[in-house]
Amino acid sequence: MSQPLSNRIKNMATSATLAMAAKARELRAEGKDIIGLSLGEPDFNTPDFIKGAAIQAINEDYNSYTPVDGYVELKEAVITKFKRDNNLTYTLPQIVVSTGAKQSLYNVAQVMLNDGDEVILPCPYWVSYSDIVKVAGGVPVEVKTAITTDFKMTADQLEAAITPKTKMLWFSSPCNPSGSLYSHEELEALATVLKKHPNIYVVSDEIYEHINYTGKPHASMAGVDGMFERTVTINGVSKAFAMTGWRIGYIGAPDWIARACNKIQGQITSGANCIAQRAVITALNADASVVDYMIDEFKERRDMILESLNGIEGFKTNTPEGAFYVFPNISYFFGKTLKGKTINNATDFSLFLLEEALVATVTGEAFGNPDCIRISYAASQEQIKEAIKRIKEALV
Repeated sequence: MSQPLSNRIKNMATSATLAMAAKARELRAEGKDIIGLSLGEPDFNTPDFIKGAAIQAINEDYNSYTPVDGYVELKEAVITKFKRDNNLTYTLPQIVVSTGAKQSLYNVAQVMLNDGDEVILPCPYWVSYSDIVKVAGGVPVEVKTAITTDFKMTADQLEAAITPKTKMLWFSSPCNPSGSLYSHEELEALATVLKKHPNIYVVSDEIYEHINYTGKPHASMAGVDGMFERTVTINGVSKAFAMTGWRIGYIGAPDWIARACNKIQGQITSGANCIAQRAVITALNADASVVDYMIDEFKERRDMILESLNGIEGFKTNTPEGAFYVFPNISYFFGKTLKGKTINNATDFSLFLLEEALVATVTGEAFGNPDCIRISYAASQEQIKEAIKRIKEALV
């Protein structure tokens, strides 16, 4: 019997990060000791003061449907956060709270893109960007970057990628999967190009904003002169506050885009979880320094894993300035046979590490870069040390 699924879902790729996590769970169920370095999820618990706010909300009987675009008190907390951390001034109608930053991205694509509109994606990009764009009828335009330039797109590359069909530019800073971040000066250079093309809009995904090792303030595209009215800033609490399962993301955007996102969300999911929203009010009203202990630990792990990987022949690394990933180039292994398995690409290499080293990573092909793999260091130092030891032994 045929399965009359839509072409839309047939053409959509499965999330590579979730697929690798599922494969790792299958092997664990078979009794194999898998070390998971594939998921982008902090291994810390949500801070107690945030959990306390959720418990208080339950005790105060928050249990009803929420406003589609979020509680006013939460939107005010988002406005406060944007002003305090980014020097961006938004009003209530410009904020929309969603069930995770991924829904925020989906909303923007659905309300901004028509069939054939092109969206520039500097590679590597977060795994879901391409398919979110495609399902909205858009056409991803990949701009290749290199490890030698810290995987950042230059102004010249941006200019070369623009066509009469270009509608948007999407990027993350700090970047998932590379950990690279754009300085204010680098964003200004990109903005200089964009100002020559007034009909191009920007999605600036800043979900990893606080996981920044440079000691310099985070730079937002919306803070660049002339870009505020053309930029949708995406953020949330999943990474910095270790709240991945709470599922709260939000946007700051021109009010006409925000209204459109509110409209589509009202027909799809309506408002986000009431208890999670009350907890996030407390999280965003706190100074970001309350999670510095997580950032400090991530930096230690970054330095440790880089030192270890640099001792393995065939791994070429740079130094990520944010997030909690390394994105080594492993093309050295292409065409080689390891333990009877021929490595043709990054996917083969990632599967080799899973099967032979029992270490779960993610192929760079999922992020638009077929020469690399993504390794998450959102794991204990002991797990990371053991993972690197296993990788070295598997490659002998």
